[in-house]
Amino acid sequence: MMKTIYPSFERAVSEIKDYSTIMVGGFGLVGIPENLILALVDSKVKHLTVISNNCGVDDWGLGLLLKNKQIDKMIGSYVGENKEFERQVLAGELEVELTPQGTLAERIRAGGAGIPAFYTPAGVGTPLAEGQEVRTFDGKDYLLQTGLRADFSLVRAAKGDHYGNLIYNKTAQNFNPMIAAAGKVTIAEVEQLVDPGKLNPDHIHTPGIYVQGLIEGLQEKRIERLTVRAEA
Repeated sequence: MMKTIYPSFERAVSEIKDYSTIMVGGFGLVGIPENLILALVDSKVKHLTVISNNCGVDDWGLGLLLKNKQIDKMIGSYVGENKEFERQVLAGELEVELTPQGTLAERIRAGGAGIPAFYTPAGVGTPLAEGQEVRTFDGKDYLLQTGLRADFSLVRAAKGDHYGNLIYNKTAQNFNPMIAAAGKVTIAEVEQLVDPGKLNPDHIHTPGIYVQGLIEGLQEKRIERLTVRAEA
């Protein structure tokens, strides 16, 4: 089945309304759907709950939504590169649910697989476990964690076809594939949109059944922290 091909990034995010829960692919600034994020910034949609590994940096990625006060709650695993994130948390302006990175990945994967909850040893005996269910299996304690789903998932792929099949480039395979599966509606920003049959079936990371719409666009691909070798 052919998927919706959006004529603009603004149109692609037009169904995302106030109080929506969205998942956003990427790790740091790697593999983020940067044009879809920019379109969300311009849309002025607010009171969002965002599920992503982190919240970008102050001047790029999800950090732009944060700066615009469009996010009410953030569910993620890392926040160290964003001063505005720290300021909003300390000021009580932003609700945060910090989750160990592996647990976050499994919560998203479980949500996409239709698994409502699972047990993990990560977080047992820490503040993360306070008020949560803990059970013992084979003499070891495990913490109950729920799967995560979203109203919309925004992902970034190197290639996609009109059937919605996606291929990610290198480390953009981080959170994008599982996030693509966990959204009620998944929108893919692709660097190259090709005709059906042009993608090698053995190389497809996300089958088109998980994707409802696509849009082609160029990315800046900013570097989060540039490190260069000193001259000898």
